[in-house]
Amino acid sequence: MGEPATHAAVEATARESYGRLLAYLAARAGGDLASAEDALAEAFLAALRHWPETGVPERPEAWLLTTARRRLIDAQRRGQIRIEAEDELRFAMETAASATQAEGGFPDERLGLLFICAHPAIDPAARTPLMLQTVLGVDAARIASAFLVSPQAMGQRLVRAKSKIRAAGVPFRIPGPNELGERVGFVLDAIYAAYTVDSAEDSEAALAREAIILARFLHHHLPTEPEAGGLLALLLHCEARRAARLDADGNYVPLPEQDVTRWNRTMIHEAEITLAGAAQLGRMGRFQLEAAIQSVHARRLAGGPVSWEAIALLYEALVRHTPALGARIGRALALGKARGAEVGFVALEELSVEALTNYQPYWAARAELLRELKRQPEAVVAFDRAIGLSQSAAGREFLRQRRADCLGGGSP
Repeated sequence: MGEPATHAAVEATARESYGRLLAYLAARAGGDLASAEDALAEAFLAALRHWPETGVPERPEAWLLTTARRRLIDAQRRGQIRIEAEDELRFAMETAASATQAEGGFPDERLGLLFICAHPAIDPAARTPLMLQTVLGVDAARIASAFLVSPQAMGQRLVRAKSKIRAAGVPFRIPGPNELGERVGFVLDAIYAAYTVDSAEDSEAALAREAIILARFLHHHLPTEPEAGGLLALLLHCEARRAARLDADGNYVPLPEQDVTRWNRTMIHEAEITLAGAAQLGRMGRFQLEAAIQSVHARRLAGGPVSWEAIALLYEALVRHTPALGARIGRALALGKARGAEVGFVALEELSVEALTNYQPYWAARAELLRELKRQPEAVVAFDRAIGLSQSAAGREFLRQRRADCLGGGSP
């Protein structure tokens, strides 16, 4: 096998298994995330060196685990990491192959790693980014863009967080009900962020699928946590419409204009059942409200119109519960649909522009409301800003067409 094919195999393994490999290693390295990460990185480098000559192993994950554990044992012997018993690592190394060959592969311990990253000893500002990088393999540059900070600042934040985990000796496990506290909220946020980061780009949706898998795991492990059910319902509603987001020519289609026959009814049905179960627990939260908004859109399956007034009221509740920028922008757009563009624009103007300079959804919403108000010159300026900030090629083309409409259908 040549180098290009080998590199493709390594990249595919990293994309599909990085988080599970890292979690499995960290669990057997005393929760030392930084050392497990270093060992896994060395294993991938070793694969790039050896696989072109030897060929890709039948079980690439087993090869990587075995190689990474050897690196961990060497580091332990040199005193670079704290592991109480070398025998634990040796046993783990010896069972690597059998673990990956078992039905279903080696254990998926990413939930434990997520809760390590959400430990109270970690800076709250670093918890969700750390989970995105370590568990879901999102690179620091993409995380920095999503959190509106520089890649350098985000990189430093992540390094400090990993050092804190090592120094604090955070145990690798899912905490009990009395220990969850605020940690579960950060885990929910990270899973949701992984889904939205992937969905914002023209990607193969591998990260979005992993986010749904983790949401299912979390809902299974925390059946009495209503927000776990709310998150799963939200992601299922969103994923059910993936096929309808682009038309046959690859053009972006906004949600109210999507062909409902292309929606996944089975997934929507599961979302509705999951949301109903979460609501019965009697503790409303952000993700349940967001899922309820998507549920209103899903009523189009029955042939009726979307109730924008119902959506606006749900956004009002969401903003009261979680006054995040995304929720407030969604509220403004819903008010514009329900009560007129002027009402929506007034709500949008209440936001602090300083915090929104590089926030693409704000500029896209502003452009759309200004377009509806026939304030074309201002709308064009907002469209230009939204286009420049968009990470999706289909999204950029959609906005360019909207901009052209403001100019009377002329050249954008």
